[in-house]
Amino acid sequence: MSILRILLAILLPPLGVFLTVGIKGAFWLNILLTILGFLPGIIHAVWVIAKHDG
Repeated sequence: MSILRILLAILLPPLGVFLTVGIKGAFWLNILLTILGFLPGIIHAVWVIAKHDG
């Protein structure tokens, strides 16, 4: 896992997801989750980054 992307996922979750997958469904889902609650956005962002780095 890229430490920079994980830090960005904690500070600004959609940016971490964007740097990992680009503008795809996961990015838009993360924006929605971040708007609804910041913690779900962080959890989803870290999960997406971990999934794609494996």
